[in-house]
Amino acid sequence: MKNPQKIATSAREYLLTQEEEMILFLKELVYHESPSDKISSQHQILTYLKDRFLAMGYFVIHVSGKNTGGYLYARPKNRNKHMPFQLLIGHCDTVWPLGTLEEMPLTYKSGKIRGPGIYDMKAGITQIVFSLMALRELNISSKVEPVVFINSDEETGSRETTNALKRLARLADRAYVLEPPLGLNGKLKTARKGLGRFTITIRGKAAHAGLDPTKGVNAIVELSQQVQKLYAMNDLENGITVNVGMIEGGISPNMVAPSSKAVIDVRVLRESDGDAITKKIKGLKPIHKDVKMQIEGGIGRPPMEKTPRNQHLWNLAKKQGQELGLDLEEATAGGGSDANTTSLYTATLDGLGTPGDGAHATHEYILRNKLVERTALLTLLLLLEPLNEKT
Repeated sequence: MKNPQKIATSAREYLLTQEEEMILFLKELVYHESPSDKISSQHQILTYLKDRFLAMGYFVIHVSGKNTGGYLYARPKNRNKHMPFQLLIGHCDTVWPLGTLEEMPLTYKSGKIRGPGIYDMKAGITQIVFSLMALRELNISSKVEPVVFINSDEETGSRETTNALKRLARLADRAYVLEPPLGLNGKLKTARKGLGRFTITIRGKAAHAGLDPTKGVNAIVELSQQVQKLYAMNDLENGITVNVGMIEGGISPNMVAPSSKAVIDVRVLRESDGDAITKKIKGLKPIHKDVKMQIEGGIGRPPMEKTPRNQHLWNLAKKQGQELGLDLEEATAGGGSDANTTSLYTATLDGLGTPGDGAHATHEYILRNKLVERTALLTLLLLLEPLNEKT
């Protein structure tokens, strides 16, 4: 990148002139309420975004899902097929149900812009759009073509869109994920824990609790003993957590419980730990000889590890931040994102969204004065030299 300081100054100055437009665009995204379970609402916001990218001169495809709104793919119309490409990744779905705006309206106060989904992660989508606009308006060309991928099922595990993302990530030079950063100082996410879900179902034998208690086999008692085994698998020092988050069982207080079930959340920092903990959970055996136990599930999102290529991209980002007067920091996140997937195949940097707080909480907000700053950072990252020769 020639004269990065000059480019950084130009990008920031241009984006400052666009700040009100950015906020208006972000406002529209928030007003397009888009819970993960409402396909029609997903189609509406994806259509809105599609029209925006078309107006910017992009080739755009909206691939509908069976149980979700699907995903949006956008790239410049006149693509150089021999040029490497970089992924800009976001999700338009939120955890908030339709009608949340009535109780949690969009507000501007004390330097904060509040609203459902604004932090996680409609501000990030806004950054994608306006960083691409900045490159166009400043007539700055990148040696790595931008490709946008916005899905509508990230909050529920990206089950329908992960395969498409994998195909792109295998070919991409790098991936930038516009999830919110960590903390008010906006730490970029260079590692994320992997996520697993397991279900243990136990079948015992029903009996009357007063008349024939010894003829029954209590599935709840069996499950309580298995829970103790599960909690013994926690290893906080190595970042392994095993949490029994849901339990159900029994039919009536006066009946020996014939069935019970537990749903377990597992988090790991390393793929090898995920394999090991899966083996341990799947290897659990019933304590009572007359119990039948079924164990299902696995690690759905592998961890985003601090691989050499991820760390190289982080170091480059830190240098670009310095051109903008930012002293960026890195962090590890306990939750997963689509970065967990792309990190398996290409250099990935996550948490490039706008600093704020309240993801999945009623006080969700972004810091207004950070929106331009982080969009300028993304703009500079798009201008980095190619990292490898994948394409």
